Amino acid sequence: MGFSRGMARRAKRQASGLTMLAALLAAVVLALPGFFLPSLAHAQGAVRSVHGDWQIRCDTPPGAQSEQCALIQSVVAEDRSNAGLTVIVLKTADQKSRLMRVVAPLGVLLPSGLGLKLDNQDVGRAGFVRCLPNGCVAEVVMDDKLLGQLRTAKTATFIIFETPEEGIGFPLSLNGLGEGYDKLP
Repeated sequence: MGFSRGMARRAKRQASGLTMLAALLAAVVLALPGFFLPSLAHAQGAVRSVHGDWQIRCDTPPGAQSEQCALIQSVVAEDRSNAGLTVIVLKTADQKSRLMRVVAPLGVLLPSGLGLKLDNQDVGRAGFVRCLPNGCVAEVVMDDKLLGQLRTAKTATFIIFETPEEGIGFPLSLNGLGEGYDKLP
């Protein structure tokens, strides 16, 4: 995929025409902020299954006719216990698109975007698409290349910036991501 600014712009354009599933999950972000907060202890949505360090959580958003599911993992920065990040992987209802949505804490420096390293190899950056009361959201459409990289890598490090010089890394285990992704409805 090449987590880049061009891809972020493409993802942003594609996000505007997403299917019902993605639109409903966006509504869940607004309606049920606990579902996507870094601490899932009080999260909305039932844990459908656990795959390594990932959970499939499902809920029926207000107004939706069917249950919506996503693969989710939340982490806290090693050096800042008050800074958390949630990664959400989902398939659109038409099964044509795969999205990775990352909810970063408020206060992130938006122009710097969200960095990603897989097993310490730089993959690139994605832009933030919006900020909500519970955090700022970066969203990318995952292509086969990025999904393949995520399946084979051991760890991902998402990097947010508070200043242009100061990045905060959030190491995230990829253990179970491939299996969990395959089980997503």
